[in-house]
Order: sequence, then C-alpha cells, then structure tokens
Amino acid sequence: MEQWQKDLMEIVEVITDEVEQFFQEMGEMVDTFFDLTEEFTEQVQTSLATDIEQYLQELTEPILEVYWELEDMMIDPDSGLPYSVEPTGEKNTACIGCTNYHGHVYGGNLLVCAMHPYGWNDQNCPDWQQD
Repeated sequence: MEQWQKDLMEIVEVITDEVEQFFQEMGEMVDTFFDLTEEFTEQVQTSLATDIEQYLQELTEPILEVYWELEDMMIDPDSGLPYSVEPTGEKNTACIGCTNYHGHVYGGNLLVCAMHPYGWNDQNCPDWQQD
C-alpha cells in the first residue's frame, strides 16, 4: 500500500474517532439538558400549583362566607327579618278573613293584631271585622 493510502486511512480513522467523540459529548449534553429541563419543569409546576391554590383560596373564601351566611339565613327564618304568617284552621282560626289581622313575625314573635297580640283563644273574636 502506498503512503498516501495509509495517510488517507489514518485521516479517516481520526475523523471517525473525532465524530464518535463529538456525538458522545453531544449525547451527554442532551442528557444534561433534559435533566435540567425536568428539574425546571418540576419547580415551575410546584410554584404554579402553590400560587394557583393560594389564589383560588383567596378568591373562594369571601364567596363561601357569603354563601354560608345566606344559607344560615335561609335555614333560620327567625333571623331578625320580619315575615308574614297566614291564619290557618289550626292556628289563629278566629283571624281568618279579619281586617285587623297583622300576622308578621318579628324576632321570632308573631304579632297577630293590635287588639290581641297573641291571638284569640276560640273562633269568635269580639274585634273581628270583615276584610
């Protein structure tokens, strides 16, 4: 074999070794890059999850407090707000159709009318007037 062929083979071998070493080093760099990317992603996810959780908590707490207050008002009809009660056959029968009947609850107490604040005991109220 001639010298130039030997030199060419030697150059090809050197180039092959250099290319192989280059790709090995690039593979190590890519692995390092992926490791760093994975760590960065985990840190961002953790930080984002914490921030989002805190934001949602700050956003929902006032809304839930208002909801619970409204729920308490709906559950407790004697919450201090007056409301009407109609006379029935079981309760305040003497007041059915009476113009003097007031029938509002104030602070848990029913005001039947001005003449008989607690109502009349039987069906014949002396102050009954046609509505």
